[in-house]
Amino acid sequence: MDKIQEYLKRPLITAGIGFLIGLIIGLPILGWGLMPVRWTDADPSYLRADLQEDYFCMVIHSFMKTGDSLQAKERLEGLGPVSEEKLAGLMPGDCGLSITDIDQFRTALGLAQVALPVVEPPSEEVQGPGEGSEAEQEVLPVDEKEKSEDKKSDFNPFVLVGFLCLITLIIGGALAYIFFIRKRNLGGIFPVRSKPEVSESEVDSYEGIPAEYSAPEQDVPITQFMSTYVTGDDLFDDSFSIDSPTGEFLGECGVGISETIGVGEPKKITAFEVWLFDKNDIQTVTKVLMSQHAYDDAAIANRLASKGEPVLLEPGGKVFLETATLVLEARVVDMNYGQGALPESSFFDRLTLELAVWPK
Repeated sequence: MDKIQEYLKRPLITAGIGFLIGLIIGLPILGWGLMPVRWTDADPSYLRADLQEDYFCMVIHSFMKTGDSLQAKERLEGLGPVSEEKLAGLMPGDCGLSITDIDQFRTALGLAQVALPVVEPPSEEVQGPGEGSEAEQEVLPVDEKEKSEDKKSDFNPFVLVGFLCLITLIIGGALAYIFFIRKRNLGGIFPVRSKPEVSESEVDSYEGIPAEYSAPEQDVPITQFMSTYVTGDDLFDDSFSIDSPTGEFLGECGVGISETIGVGEPKKITAFEVWLFDKNDIQTVTKVLMSQHAYDDAAIANRLASKGEPVLLEPGGKVFLETATLVLEARVVDMNYGQGALPESSFFDRLTLELAVWPK
């Protein structure tokens, strides 16, 4: 779960996941399920070969009834080169036509008559104009106007599409605010998280003051953040955007809960993790900040080692994280262990860290 959260903190990975979700919604759900492509008024050249044969025969039978050669030409043009092949290979018996019918149709289209072998098909299959069966006479080309009319259903898919677009815009706007606007507004500010009720003297003791880096041997950091945890903040997870003075996004950093001890509410935090993400690096650097009890307990220390390098938290202590282009210093401004039935120095009552970041 922690690895997944780390990956989701990277804008490129989050954008890729959003693209895949959009692709799934757009193609299978909308494109194939709710709003599939429907062909209307398509050219007859897109028909299957057997349906093209039926269309060709219907054009000829329609001509035999109406005598409209212009209409027949227009309808055959829709078949493209196929119509020329079928006209050239038209033989007595095809489409139930006789030699006379074929000559008449060719003459109407302005084609030279071709000497055809006299092949008398069975009498029940050769029928002249107007002599076809009742079912055959009823087979006429579909009117272009009727072909374009589609049955209207009560369900309007465009309403659903509009609703989905609205939901997508709302979610996208919320994510943009959380990941970009809100974090940029927090840049360079030292936020104080909501805490349980404590006295004013206690608040003054753990909020701390950002350190001033004015020594000649140490440059001023490009950004500083304050992160404070107090008992009862079971969802503690601070993250901050690292931006250059010109506003360019450089990466992210943050502090969160890594390990708890004991049972019951509120949770007893025995270890935190501080992390640094660099947009120019391939991995997120993480260190685990442990209580004295967790640091001395081999079982806990070995279990937390998989999350990052273990570090013992001490008042005034400093932890450094380094990536390809960034260096982060986490300074312990204030810390205090909780009291109770658990081992001594095993969980934190409050902790304040200052995060300062420099370009490498």
